[in-house]
Amino acid sequence: MDWGSLQAILGGVNKHSTSIGKIWLTVLFIFRVMILVVAAEKVWGDEQQDFTCNTLQPGCKNVCYDHYFPISHIRLWALQLIFVSTPALLVAMHIGYQRHEKKRKFRHGEKIDLEELKSQKFHIEGALWWTYSSSIFFRIIFEIIFMYMFYFLYNGYQMPRVVKCSAWPCPNTVDCFVSRPTEKTLFTIFMLSVSGICMLLNVLELCYLVLKFFMRKPRRPVALSSLASGASDAREKLSYS
Repeated sequence: MDWGSLQAILGGVNKHSTSIGKIWLTVLFIFRVMILVVAAEKVWGDEQQDFTCNTLQPGCKNVCYDHYFPISHIRLWALQLIFVSTPALLVAMHIGYQRHEKKRKFRHGEKIDLEELKSQKFHIEGALWWTYSSSIFFRIIFEIIFMYMFYFLYNGYQMPRVVKCSAWPCPNTVDCFVSRPTEKTLFTIFMLSVSGICMLLNVLELCYLVLKFFMRKPRRPVALSSLASGASDAREKLSYS
């Protein structure tokens, strides 16, 4: 999988995000993508080949492995990272649309510095606020879904040492042994812990954006009321004069 292209896309969005969003992206690539590529893939390796059962019955080993591990941890983590990163593409498309609109104004005679437009940082307000907040919300939802999937598919987060299987074509209940279960349990807990940290950062960023939105909103009525009071004071002075 080409993680570099994903990093390039998210890096472009990172320039316009909040400080918490920058921390989230750093944690995502250092503690999730790099760990997955550098370490986790080597720890799992060819898991089905290392999965052994105390029987020579043809097909029994494959059936038991498919029953207890319907999808590889590595592939599920990669799928999780893709789903979690995809909502940021909405922000990238929105920013691209805003730049396109400004370029169109340039074609209609309005003077715009194109070089400055490429490096311009867009503030998270207006329609972009809704797009950015929605992307964070979907990130949180995807993190929760995948954490539940890990628990549901593997009957918890701990890798078992021995699993018992009696599915056909196994002749009877056979014992199957998982390779390096302790190491895999540690990696699973680590990856899910980092996923929880990313989810917490997303919640904090969403709360920050909502708080900033409501703090900014009451300023307009206050400004209008101050103008109205100023106008009424001016009328009173004119009437007294």
